[in-house]
Amino acid sequence: MKILSTEVRTLLDKLYNLRGADSVILTKMTKEREEAIETQERTKNEKEVLIKEIEKLTAEEKTLAEEGEKLTSVLSSINKNDFATVLDRLKIDFDPDVINEKVNRMLPDTISKVVAENKKASEKLENVEAEMNNAITKVEELGIRKDEALSNQAKLNEYFNLALAGNINITRDEITSLLEKFDFSENEQREAAKILMFPEDALYEYDASFKSGDQATGKTITEVLAEAKKESVTTKPETKEEETSNLEPVKMSASATPVIEDIFNKVIEENVALQAPQEKSSSNEIFEEPSPVVEDKPSEKEKLYDVMRESGLEPEDYNAKSIEKLLANYDSETLKNNVSELKNKNIDLKILRENIEILYDKELGQKIDKLLALGKEARDISLMPNVLVKYDLKGLNNTINVLQISGLDPKKVPLMAY
Repeated sequence: MKILSTEVRTLLDKLYNLRGADSVILTKMTKEREEAIETQERTKNEKEVLIKEIEKLTAEEKTLAEEGEKLTSVLSSINKNDFATVLDRLKIDFDPDVINEKVNRMLPDTISKVVAENKKASEKLENVEAEMNNAITKVEELGIRKDEALSNQAKLNEYFNLALAGNINITRDEITSLLEKFDFSENEQREAAKILMFPEDALYEYDASFKSGDQATGKTITEVLAEAKKESVTTKPETKEEETSNLEPVKMSASATPVIEDIFNKVIEENVALQAPQEKSSSNEIFEEPSPVVEDKPSEKEKLYDVMRESGLEPEDYNAKSIEKLLANYDSETLKNNVSELKNKNIDLKILRENIEILYDKELGQKIDKLLALGKEARDISLMPNVLVKYDLKGLNNTINVLQISGLDPKKVPLMAY
């Protein structure tokens, strides 16, 4: 029986996800539709408020103009001397000419401000109406796109059913044309067509696993995480000493959902169960003289020490075994670049004491950039540096892809679970 490669299994994960009710495409459309409906409702309420405000400002502008005209007309007709005795006895400071001058001076500016507020509200109304109309259109479009997506999904399921029944009679072009609608790359289209047109035992086994999983995706989230850890790990052997050194407790935030917390705890428990207790040497042990193999190259060792010190590292902080590893893979430029990379990204250099492999990792910068681009922080990497040692760049990308295909946000998945 042919064993499925990591790439093919990841492709099948993607295909089987698209076959189910929780398809990433249908899930995304549902979310977009809900957001569009919320926007439609919000803008509808905003429109009603703005219309009332515009009506009020329009009426106020008209009233100010009318009342101002009446007031100036009345004031102009009043002779202060006609009421001099009353005003004097009552000690009222009333001068119609002064008041009239103020009205004529201040009223135009006041009306202008009301007009400006009205214009601003009208412009806002125009934008709100445009946003509301776009939301209405999007809801309608998503309805049409969902019908099309469901139709494409039904066709994909039909192709798989025919293939699994050993009765596939679909041409390669029909398969690739369908997968193109799901935004599959040309390579993915060709590989998927081969899987369907020439099904092998491994496909039947995968399908059986999918059905027994009783999940829309064919796997539980825990299985997805476990698979990501197993299949995307680098081929470099990882000693039990190195595995055990990175098993540090992780505190879940209070906001984490119980389901996700249980998953991560399960993954951690599985890791611990697989690892035999090992006595770990302290990263702070006193520096020892390297083994005879290293002593054969004292000049290389001295060069290494010089470069380490130039980069801000103290050789005495590292045990003999770490120095041996570093000498066996020594490249001065890579070491300098990687130390600089860690410093620039604010990652604690203390992680090197138990993860010396980081110093000669030629893909380090790309892996750190990938994690930061996901939303991880330098502190996350400093607390769980094992992820940099555990995966090469391809393995890290595969792990992230598996998480995304399974509907998980890699940013929210702790590095402990990678």
